[in-house]
Amino acid sequence: MEYYAVSVKPTTNLATSTSPDGETLLLQEHDGEYFLKVGGVPLMSTTMCSSEQTMAELACGGRTRKQRVLIGGLGFGFTLRKVLELVSDDSEVEVAELLQVIIDWNREHLREVNGALLDDARVEVLKKDVFKIMQSGGYYDAILLDVDNSPDPLVQKGNGRLYQRRGLEIAKAALKSKGRVVYWSAHEDPGFVRLLRKVFSRVEAVPAKAYPKAKKFTHTLFVAEK
Repeated sequence: MEYYAVSVKPTTNLATSTSPDGETLLLQEHDGEYFLKVGGVPLMSTTMCSSEQTMAELACGGRTRKQRVLIGGLGFGFTLRKVLELVSDDSEVEVAELLQVIIDWNREHLREVNGALLDDARVEVLKKDVFKIMQSGGYYDAILLDVDNSPDPLVQKGNGRLYQRRGLEIAKAALKSKGRVVYWSAHEDPGFVRLLRKVFSRVEAVPAKAYPKAKKFTHTLFVAEK
């Protein structure tokens, strides 16, 4: 009888940090894929990015003119990549990321994933709270909010205000006529849909897959139009 050794590829801890709420942020690599955990809970990975790209299509697809886009939450840059594929060469894309460490990790550890896109001439990276950016005025064709796990925040408790009525009204005021805001969520939330419908003229909850060949729609994208 012959025995064959099986090579198990190790998981490498690339970097750690602490969130504003004191949770541990951990960036890992395994077999060429990258994973981010918050307090031990998986938040995002390069293996599951389809819903982020669908989010961009719902917000920016079907338009050929110049667009001004605001992305709340850099993550691993998949939403940014798809937005840049959809908008014109003279468009403006602002990326608001409150955690400097996420910006740094994209430039350092994830440059070959999407980090290089931060240097695209259309992109401006803002280390600011997207809530405050929306408050400061300016009219956007599209706003994409992927700052947390769902309307029930995981990364930072302060993100909860984005999903409250006042936050929805601020997002609406920051949009141009017929502009859209899209909220990413790890799950369905009928209560959030009802709240959106009190503020926006058109609201849709769109099921989204985590990866292209997934059999189930595990994520939800809330699309609201001014």
